[in-house]
Amino acid sequence: MNYRIVCDSSANLFSFQNADFKNVPLTILVEDQPFVDDGLVNIKAMEEAMRNSKEKTGSSCPNIYQWQSAFEGADCIFVITITSALSGAYNAAVQAADQYMQEHPEVKICVVDSLSTGPEMLLIAEKLSELFKEQKDFDTIKSEITQYQHHTHLLYSLQSMRNLAKNGRINPAIAKVLGLLGIRIIGRASAEGTVELVDKCRGAKKANRIVMDELEKNGYNGRKVRIAHNDNLEDAGALKLEILAKYPFADVAISDCGALCSYYAEEHGFLIGYEDSLQ
Repeated sequence: MNYRIVCDSSANLFSFQNADFKNVPLTILVEDQPFVDDGLVNIKAMEEAMRNSKEKTGSSCPNIYQWQSAFEGADCIFVITITSALSGAYNAAVQAADQYMQEHPEVKICVVDSLSTGPEMLLIAEKLSELFKEQKDFDTIKSEITQYQHHTHLLYSLQSMRNLAKNGRINPAIAKVLGLLGIRIIGRASAEGTVELVDKCRGAKKANRIVMDELEKNGYNGRKVRIAHNDNLEDAGALKLEILAKYPFADVAISDCGALCSYYAEEHGFLIGYEDSLQ
């Protein structure tokens, strides 16, 4: 049996050596200019276009054909999508999987709604690759990955909220004031896959302390942490050092945000996916 992982591009995962893997890109739309999130996007150019645009920006999810193209050549497929609370990617993937399995009855497909994005999706992909190597059957893997999701979480630390304001997510006046005051917003993905505010503060050091408190409050005890940043390796690296200072054997890795996560995190924002105690 040929096992494959398929992710949409909000996972920031454009190649994956640990398993047969396919990436399906989302697209960021800035007026009439599309930025396809294929790992090759010039993030600075995209952000400049967003700053210069007076119109609302948006994103479009992969269509059914794109999903089905990523299924070809595999027998057992696990699809991981951005939270269905923010995107139609999950629904499109489910439709694509249903049609594909009707035409290919020998193929099994499980579509996983991450209820999250970015580094939490990466954790799910890494867990799937571990289960593949253990040569577990499809149904066992499906059950275990569902249970695993109960023990993964996402936090975010944002420095800019200009794009969120332009798209009606927060009051533009509030976003402007927060930006002028250097206020950072710390939030998390809820159990329903929506965005929840945790706290706000001034300064990166204080923000990282709040993130550490939130990690431990939610059961973190030194397991995996995956950090994806948008042009902010300094603060992401400082958080990694803070984690390792308390948990020397923690598995902490840092990577860049792709276009879709950069679109949501904005300049200098970063996302933190982590495992709790898994008990």
